[in-house]
Amino acid sequence: MLGEGDIYYPDLQLPERTNYNIGKFGHMRCEYLKEFKHGYYMKLLLEGKLNEYLHDIDEECYEMMDRLVEQMKEKQGVTEKLKAENQMLWVGKMNNIIACAEEIVVKELVYV
Repeated sequence: MLGEGDIYYPDLQLPERTNYNIGKFGHMRCEYLKEFKHGYYMKLLLEGKLNEYLHDIDEECYEMMDRLVEQMKEKQGVTEKLKAENQMLWVGKMNNIIACAEEIVVKELVYV
């Protein structure tokens, strides 16, 4: 029995967490949520769903990146033949394609 003035504390526990690996886009999304959507960030955190959510966003971003890069390579004629004939030109075009695709992914999936 508790004496006078003693306090009962509830036994609060967070749900068991999943532990997925989070990549670049997942970390970017996490920082965005912390700064601009703090309530949603806290909801996910307290429900134990933040890690899984960030993992899903990260996977979706990388899948979109892959699709965009392939589409842009096709439209710009960046092929294995070009790589064999003029490696420096191929590298420059690929760097540009990857940067453009990443910018699209970040604007459409990460910072929304």
